[in-house]
Amino acid sequence: MATLSQPLRDTLLSVRALLTAAGPLVLLAVALLTLAYLWLDPIPPRQVTLATGPAQSAYDEFGKRYAAALSGYGIQVRLLESEGAAQNLQWLAQGKVDLAFVQGGNGDAQSEAQQQLQSLGSLFVEPLWLFYRSARPLKTLGDFAKLRMNVGTPGSGVPRLMSQLFDLNHMEESTLKLSHLSQTPATVAFLDGAIDALLFASAPESPMVQMLLQTPGVRLLQVAQNEAYARRFSFLSPVTLPRGVVDLAKDLPPQDVKLVATTTTLLARPTVHPAIVQLLAQTALNLHGQAGWFSRAREFPNAEHTEFTVSDEALRTIRNGPPLLQRYLPFAYANLIERMWLALGIILAILLPLSRIVPPLYEFRIRSRVFRWYGQLRSVEDRAALPNASMADLIEELLQLEARVEKVSVPLSYANELYALRNHIERVRLRLQNN
Repeated sequence: MATLSQPLRDTLLSVRALLTAAGPLVLLAVALLTLAYLWLDPIPPRQVTLATGPAQSAYDEFGKRYAAALSGYGIQVRLLESEGAAQNLQWLAQGKVDLAFVQGGNGDAQSEAQQQLQSLGSLFVEPLWLFYRSARPLKTLGDFAKLRMNVGTPGSGVPRLMSQLFDLNHMEESTLKLSHLSQTPATVAFLDGAIDALLFASAPESPMVQMLLQTPGVRLLQVAQNEAYARRFSFLSPVTLPRGVVDLAKDLPPQDVKLVATTTTLLARPTVHPAIVQLLAQTALNLHGQAGWFSRAREFPNAEHTEFTVSDEALRTIRNGPPLLQRYLPFAYANLIERMWLALGIILAILLPLSRIVPPLYEFRIRSRVFRWYGQLRSVEDRAALPNASMADLIEELLQLEARVEKVSVPLSYANELYALRNHIERVRLRLQNN
């Protein structure tokens, strides 16, 4: 096997000494990075559960769109159909789902479980669509007191909302002819004449709403008092269904229709990973940021009209869009850097002062290869001063010392100290030979 050249040996020895000197600092850095990784948990889970709503509802449709968007990042969104907002809130409190669509007016400020939920912002408005059949137009909610009206299942949250509106209109709920069918059976019963009025709280993307708006003989209540309703309940807002927006060719509706609407938010349990929240907020910008029947472009999502605290992660995304790194790097790498950068800054702040000890430690290790032989050289000099000292034995010991020192390798920058040691050994050996 070919032997290494002297310069290469010197280089390797220098590198080994440097690694030995910096080794403790490197181990500390690795330990701190590991602890930061375990604490920050930057990698999101691969599956989350989202409660939507009844089949063919707007919640159901949007849930599928969110699932499709997140699948592009390798995250599976398991969709769970529900009766609506009230049941969604119940499932969130029980931990049955991670995320859920919830409409305004269903929150309970006294519930500790609900206080911990985080909103990803208001996504879209859900007007109260009150469809009815009547020979003459009805003007107020009070005109429905004697009609057979379906207000949705208790799990949808609409009955609770309507109870508040009935009280506001001095309508005794116990005297009303209310039914609580789900959307599809209620629509069938309405079209068959089994009920007179049908109430939905849904986005216009709902197939049921789209169909009823274009059904001959079906009227939609114009809420002329929509501003008053919005002043009485913070979770309500006045909206207008513009003339012709349903079908321009057929001029449907034939006039502007005033409505009152709740806003829908996407709620997350506090255990949902921040990266998932960020992805959902980015998806919300794409899905709900376009102009619609009741909103202008980029009006939604926003942090208004929500009864729940908006997540800081979602708020940053709504205001600033995707983080800068995600515009140039794949999500996995950008997310890792984004979650770890603060920890990296803290680690650097700790390690930089400690790194100052590496150069002195390196110098000490290199010079110790030379200086450790001075102890044996001094011992020879001390023994030579004794009366019964054997000069021949001491000279032989110096020759052995000199042979060992010749095998010592140091970087060229420290060669002067090695040559000084050899010179001192030679001078002591000459002195002993002359005695």
